Amino acid sequence: MLTAKQRELIVFIQQRLEETGVSPSFEEMKDALDLKSKSGVHRLISALEERGFLRRLPNRARALEVIREPGDATPARAATSAASGNVVAMPAAPARAPSAANDVIELPLHGRIAAGAPIEALEGQSTLPVPAALLGPGEHYALEVSGDSMVEAGIFDGDFALVRRTNTARDGEIVVALVRGEEATLKYLRKEDGQVRLDPANAAYDPQFYRPEEVEVQGKLAGLLRRYH
Repeated sequence: MLTAKQRELIVFIQQRLEETGVSPSFEEMKDALDLKSKSGVHRLISALEERGFLRRLPNRARALEVIREPGDATPARAATSAASGNVVAMPAAPARAPSAANDVIELPLHGRIAAGAPIEALEGQSTLPVPAALLGPGEHYALEVSGDSMVEAGIFDGDFALVRRTNTARDGEIVVALVRGEEATLKYLRKEDGQVRLDPANAAYDPQFYRPEEVEVQGKLAGLLRRYH
């Protein structure tokens, strides 16, 4: 069963897809649902994905498809625009076929993320070419690392973090954590005495402690790319 906000969001997305063939931006969804931040939109979309109502199209900006409408027991019908190629709605896609070793995938590059004090993680429109062999199943995106607080985990300033999109993680995993809906950081995730502890991998930095509601997991580290000059 969907919450009122989840139902409102999927109806808004479906209407926009039918009108324009393009899914709305996170800012438009935030305004339409009268939410305070885009992190609330991320949470709603993740919940709708888990329940089989929405699917994010990988490697495309602003690409959502409605698999099932509220009240439907069957997947939505497929409808595409021949001119634009935008998918309006389609059945759930089969699992991604194995990629050839030399295949390259263009991952969305969403700005910079702190490996130090939290900084803003931006939703950018640029992409980063990544060998498909580096990626496992699931949807991925990339972030450029800023700072040195994860150097003991082999993550350096200027590296590109390859992140599998998820809102859950196990204790001790390296995650992209959105703090207080505003700032993102790359840290080890741990839970301690009812709090969330974000641990650096650099003895010069102290752990950061937050209430559980202040931290939202937005992905887990899946790999790294490094440029040598």
